[in-house]
Amino acid sequence: MNINASGNALRRRDEILRLVREVSVRSQEKLAALLQSRGYSVAQPTLSRDLKDLGLAKSPSGYVVPETAPVGAPGRAFERLSRVLREFTVSIARAAALVVVKTSAAGADPVARALDEWNDPHVSGTIAGEDTVFVATPGRAEAAALARRLTDLLSPSRTSRQPRQSRERRA
Repeated sequence: MNINASGNALRRRDEILRLVREVSVRSQEKLAALLQSRGYSVAQPTLSRDLKDLGLAKSPSGYVVPETAPVGAPGRAFERLSRVLREFTVSIARAAALVVVKTSAAGADPVARALDEWNDPHVSGTIAGEDTVFVATPGRAEAAALARRLTDLLSPSRTSRQPRQSRERRA
């Protein structure tokens, strides 16, 4: 895996979201030109895939980002989380009321963002470094449950459905 290419794609997608929120973008050609002016060269098929993966919708005024779910429907946020965890995660461990996700270089930011967008009640917030994400949870039991759920997502057989809800009692 080319880590730099993956990081560039994620940065480009972040820039696409920023552009669509800031200006009216009515066509892929205009979006490609805006990206080019910001240092991102992208082919049309790649741009189409980016728009689809980001869950952007085309309205009469141009592309829009659904505000209720930054990357589309809740299922889309789950799919994105599953994908970025499989792509970047090296290890997942619980530390008291935190979950520590170790990633490959430059992988912490996309993992933290996907966790935040997932809107899981066990995730109070995230802090991302270069290769580590600290995930704050409401307590130790929630951290243990979240660590198990995230570990389950690393298994390809689990990515086609939502992870099971924890039945643990709060500590």
